[in-house]
Formats: sequence, structure tokens, C-alpha cells
Amino acid sequence: MTDLSKTPNRIAGMFDAIADRYDFLNHLLSAGIDRRWRARAIRSLRLTGGERVLDLCTGTADLAIAARAAVPPAARVVGVDFAAAMLGVGEAKLRRAGVDGAVALVRGDAARVPVADEAVDAVTIAFGIRNVQDPRAACAEIRRVLRPGGRLAILEFAIPSNRVVRALYLWYFNRMLPRIGRLVSRHQGAYGYLPASVTAFAPPSEFAGLLRTAGFADVAALPLTFGIVVLYTATRP
Repeated sequence: MTDLSKTPNRIAGMFDAIADRYDFLNHLLSAGIDRRWRARAIRSLRLTGGERVLDLCTGTADLAIAARAAVPPAARVVGVDFAAAMLGVGEAKLRRAGVDGAVALVRGDAARVPVADEAVDAVTIAFGIRNVQDPRAACAEIRRVLRPGGRLAILEFAIPSNRVVRALYLWYFNRMLPRIGRLVSRHQGAYGYLPASVTAFAPPSEFAGLLRTAGFADVAALPLTFGIVVLYTATRP
């Protein structure tokens, strides 16, 4: 049985162990569609060029970089993650992209965000909320750091509702993805944890309800790519 415990040290250690292959596998296993998902999330923020954006569970900073590369771009982006090796890969990417002056990466926990109250205009998370030990605490922290009127965009995997798509997806997700992931990353646990954590995560209606309970307004759950990913959007009233 796959270990689904989500203590910060365990999750950080698992992602640190695959940090050097993480981006390659993301693009390979999603056939490159992950870039489009991130672009869609950034578009949902409707940036005007002056925003301060917080990217939680930033990993190797793909979404943080996308926020800065948008047209118009975020004025300032801070990425937070507790996996040090992932942040190290992200720092190198920031320098290569020439955005290291406008994007800062900080080691921290999404359930205890090292940001002042109402300090940011938008918050993003890509495929990280299901790895947080206490999603309710993370949602409360997001609301705390967002200014009134600030926007939230969360990308997360989901189980498709269409029977045919669901069957194909689960076959790929449970059979092929772990094998490819283990072969390329040389890590036995991480790519078994991925499908198990998606299956165990709250369905879209339930997670949208959690956002409403946390005090968010205009909550929406938009299925992407046949429902294998959901884009959750909301605002702080």
C-alpha cells in the first residue's frame, strides 16, 4: 500500500530526491500539456502589470516564471516551497529566464506562509494543494495574505467523470506513469505516491466547498483536458 502521509519532512524529502528529473518528467508524462494548464491559470488572474503574486508549493518555479512572463506580467512574484532541492533547480531556471530580479524563491510551508496579512494581489498553486498536510489551514493562510479583491488560481489533478476517459486515465495513471517515473527518476516511491494522492484528494465539488468555507467568493471549478485537471478560481471578498 502506498504511503500517503504528508508530513512536511516526508514530502520535502520525496520531491528533493527527484528534483533533477522533475521538470523533464512533468513534460514527458503530460505530453507537454502542463505548460498550457499553467498558462490558463495565469490568464485567469487577469493581471494588469502591477500585481504582487504569491506562488505556493512553487516547486521548480514554473508557475512563478509564467506569472512573470505573462503579458502584461506580474510586477513581483514570490515562490514558496519547503523542498530545498526543488528551489535550487528553480533558482537556476530563474537566472536562465532572466527573471531572477523580479521573482524570489523562499523556503516555507503553505500552512504557515511567511508573508504579511493582505500583502499580495494574487495567489497561485500548481499541483501542490493535495500534498499539503492540512489543506484547510493552507486555504485560511491564502485568505490571510490576499488583499480584499485579490484572486486565487489553483491547478490540481482530478479523476475524470466521463467513464471512457476515466478508464483510460486510470490505466495510464496507475500502470504506466509509475513505471515511467521510477525508470527515469530512479525513485521507487514518488511516482507511486502521485496517482494514489490524486485518488485520495477531495473531488472538485468538495474542494470548491472547502474554499467557500474558508471565506472565498466567486469560487469556480473549471475542468481542463477532459477533466484530468481542474482549475479552481476564487476571490477574497
